[in-house]
Amino acid sequence: MRLNKLFPIAAIAALISLNANAQDHLVPEKNIAQQHQAQQSDEDQLAQELTLADIYTTNKYSTKGVMAFRWAEDGKAFLTLEANPELKSFDIVSTDIATGEKSVIISASQLVPEGAERPIDIHDYTWSEDHTKMLIFTNTHRVWRLFTRGDYWVYTPATGSLIQVGAGLEPSRLMYAKLSPDGQKVGYVYYNNIYVEDLTTGTRTQLTTDGSDEIINGNFDWVYEEELSQYDGWRWSSDSRKIVYWQFDTRGTGTFYMVNNLDSVYSQVIPLPYPKAGTPNSAAYIGVVALDSPAQTKWFEFEGDPREHYLARMEFIPGTDEIMVQRLNRLQNTNTVFFGNIGTMELTRVMEDTDDAFLQVYDDIIWLDGGKSFTWTSERSGWRHIYKVSRDSGEMTPITKGDFDVVSVVRFDPKGGYVYYIASPDSPLERYLYRSRLNGKGEAERITPLGETGHHEYNIAPSTKYAMHTFSSSEVPNRHELISLPKHKSVRVLQDNAELAGRLAALEISPKEFFRVDIGDEILDGWMIKPSDFDSTKIYPVIYFVYGEPASSTVQNKWSRGEWWSRFLAEQGYIVVSIDPRGITIPRGREWRKSIYGKVGDLAISDHAAAVRKMIDTYSFIDPSRIGIWGWSGGGSSTAHLMFKHPDIYSVGIAVAGVYSQYLYDTIYQERYMGTPSSNPEGFYKGSPINYAAGLQGDLLLVHGTGDDNVHYQSCDMLVNELIKHNKMFSMLAYPMRGHSIFERENTTYHLYQSMFKYWSEHLPAGARDRK
Repeated sequence: MRLNKLFPIAAIAALISLNANAQDHLVPEKNIAQQHQAQQSDEDQLAQELTLADIYTTNKYSTKGVMAFRWAEDGKAFLTLEANPELKSFDIVSTDIATGEKSVIISASQLVPEGAERPIDIHDYTWSEDHTKMLIFTNTHRVWRLFTRGDYWVYTPATGSLIQVGAGLEPSRLMYAKLSPDGQKVGYVYYNNIYVEDLTTGTRTQLTTDGSDEIINGNFDWVYEEELSQYDGWRWSSDSRKIVYWQFDTRGTGTFYMVNNLDSVYSQVIPLPYPKAGTPNSAAYIGVVALDSPAQTKWFEFEGDPREHYLARMEFIPGTDEIMVQRLNRLQNTNTVFFGNIGTMELTRVMEDTDDAFLQVYDDIIWLDGGKSFTWTSERSGWRHIYKVSRDSGEMTPITKGDFDVVSVVRFDPKGGYVYYIASPDSPLERYLYRSRLNGKGEAERITPLGETGHHEYNIAPSTKYAMHTFSSSEVPNRHELISLPKHKSVRVLQDNAELAGRLAALEISPKEFFRVDIGDEILDGWMIKPSDFDSTKIYPVIYFVYGEPASSTVQNKWSRGEWWSRFLAEQGYIVVSIDPRGITIPRGREWRKSIYGKVGDLAISDHAAAVRKMIDTYSFIDPSRIGIWGWSGGGSSTAHLMFKHPDIYSVGIAVAGVYSQYLYDTIYQERYMGTPSSNPEGFYKGSPINYAAGLQGDLLLVHGTGDDNVHYQSCDMLVNELIKHNKMFSMLAYPMRGHSIFERENTTYHLYQSMFKYWSEHLPAGARDRK
């Protein structure tokens, strides 16, 4: 992701704080008055007791961030949003890096449309290349995960002109609007067609006409958005005369139907084209349309079936009429790079990266050597490293090297001859800033000073002289500061979350303890939180929090608001533990990550059970008769597996939004890690907990949202049917028309966590007991 690229809110949590490492411009527009009040007031006295009401109905334990941070063009200042209490909105403010002096660049008072009483709320904004116009995204609506629908306005500071884009069209229906490179036009997607408006004449031109519920232009189908993080599906050419875009033909893709029973007298059926493992995908194409020849798209002709490949990435090569396309095969173990000329429509195969298991697409491509080479990451050495690729030959030359993984690229500095990146050679639980020379010479240089163990995140200025640095650990809330580079000197603290740190200290609860457990053929990382009145001479119930799939890690030394739930449970008299099994996406090398290939729902389950058995033998304070397990999504699947396959260990489980049959999940995710059902039938069987439901002996609570477009409620229904068939008793809680995160509609989150706590209390009694 690049600076000054419009990008929407990634999660509801981003309404409150901003991850300083992200290049996205995340700007809240809801509840502005309440947010301002929360920012300005001294909140209640420090709490002495941790309650679910405080965690889930107030902002008492939320971190504060720096709103919509981005670097100014001149490199001498940074821009943020700051509250304008008089107008109950926000100003765009510039802060001088050296002096800290602030000045209002755009006041909310300048953004009041003619005839309106208040300014438009800024969800996001971007400047034209010459900085004479600003495109503002507002009045947004969520589509699946993100707020990608809304209204757009163009503001011209020199004249004070404020013009709505798409005036007269249905409100909040425009998507992915972008100013043309010459600043004279705006393009956008409306009901799956691409339009362009001339800002001088107001003329609106429809460039595609076949968009429908089945044909998607300039946008992405559900599975591309969810699993390949693709949202904005079109690009301007550098001369502002053409548009290159993705098209998806969803005909032939299976349709899943969700049912809304809440919002009308009669049920409303919601159709969702959703390719499940082994079934047909949408056909994907990339086309070029000229503004002077609307509805006359030319298509790049890639070899092979368009339903059996993924056009995973497409961007213009700077200063050229060529696009670079990353094309994955269906199994996602081959990534082929093509160059495509938008004039001749000629495709050139440049390079191919392969893996015996699976690959990820690459987002941090920078052109070097005057356009003769570009950057890439690969795990071909056994570790994830950065390479330089020759444009002509496709030959790959390592830039970084060593027995460690590059976690992510932060900034390339071609002028200075360095690449800055995040790595953690000594611990997969931590993250630090390093740099290496672009010529591949010398050793990796650690930039983050020694002393603060945890996660360090960076947003480095284009000049590489300064960075926004965010530090956190399991016991230290996010601290945002400006630093100078490469010496990592603090210039100014912008937000230290001192109030939250004070509340945490006042609670006097036990810290998170990290440990390692040797299960014989592998050593796993874990953490543990004990009750504050812990007595090592007694035995305690243990609740394990599990994920167990390759998409995420639960064991990291960083601040996480979600872990207030674990701290709450510990204060009730439970020991709370989490363990990362093999296959988790952490910096422990390719073999660690790829070990799970073809064995999702099998290898990690064995690892977790082995780790718990070892802990029972190691820690005398664990009560083996009171062991619970819970998880969400992949963790819900893991919970069901562990309850069914290891009833001698786990007596109580809560499975939230789990995938109980791998045949029911989407193509891109499931096939990336498992192959197809026809190529790996044994793996799909073993990885689906529904096939082991007969093994349930303990108490199981299933929780699912009926409006879950990601892991369908169907998955829960099928497991319920199987449990009934085997006469297994269980409990179930369905949240009507809530999605995968189960937070929509009033009081949902608080109700969910109260319900889970009630279940723990009734089925896994808390508190210490004397040893027998």
